[in-house]
Amino acid sequence: MAILDTTRPITAAGCSEAILNLVRTYPFCRTELLSATAFQRPIRTLVIGEGPRKVLFSASHHANEWITSLVLLEFVRELADAVSREGSLLGVDAQMLLQAVTVYTVPMVDPDGVDLVVGAIRPGNIQFDLARRISRDYPTIPFPSGWKANLLGTDLNLNYPAGWEEAKAIKESQGFTSPAPRDYVGRTPLNQLETQALSGYTYAVDPALVVALHTQGQEIYWQFGEYEIPGARELGERMAAASGYRLADTPYVSSFAGYKDWFIQEFRRPGYTIEAGIGENPLPISQFAEIYEACRPILLTAALG
Repeated sequence: MAILDTTRPITAAGCSEAILNLVRTYPFCRTELLSATAFQRPIRTLVIGEGPRKVLFSASHHANEWITSLVLLEFVRELADAVSREGSLLGVDAQMLLQAVTVYTVPMVDPDGVDLVVGAIRPGNIQFDLARRISRDYPTIPFPSGWKANLLGTDLNLNYPAGWEEAKAIKESQGFTSPAPRDYVGRTPLNQLETQALSGYTYAVDPALVVALHTQGQEIYWQFGEYEIPGARELGERMAAASGYRLADTPYVSSFAGYKDWFIQEFRRPGYTIEAGIGENPLPISQFAEIYEACRPILLTAALG
């Protein structure tokens, strides 16, 4: 049985299964149950490496960006396989890399929302009905394909205390004033179990940098406000050169309350949002290989620093 199936959309259960498969297959990988959602889906970590440099990668903050979970899991799988074969990844000796670096990952930040979008929550289920009721207040957003939020209707990447009031004002001016399929910032920052879990884990890991995988646009966002983080632009430029993506300024309407914004503000270290792939979310599984080929050197570059 394959450790990870990258030929079809991934569910919350599939993500947990892949993580546990990796840990069983490669004993130098490890995992912990970080938290559970309001609907009791697990949020798991996946860690590889023993080095003093620590980096933290996350995926699927947004439900209809589930393909990023596959990208992150495949990156760890490929890295683990290279270690087991005493091989390399993109010319970098895997064993030497993981003696220098520890890669911490949270492959699926929003498992409730992902299950809604990929069809693991079926019509007639109380969770599906809850989301359907929320979506009726926003009829222009396709359901469930346009769903980015968790199942309580909070956009997790707008729930961090980094310009949260500004994000609230922007999104309310766009009509997102209550739980919604996307763009509702929540009643207060960090009032969701998922964002509490990831922010707490970030404090515990204390990483040198973070990378948050999103879709779409083939861009790399690296700034927040007026913060000038030494080396952040230069590393972003190397990521862009390695992937063919464009290092870009974050659009103003999306400039606040995100995870990388909070990390930059709180830790004064580099944080990046990667907008992988191109098209309309959710991107089709047929794009996976192309997306992975671009993201793999980004993640490796971030790990190396």
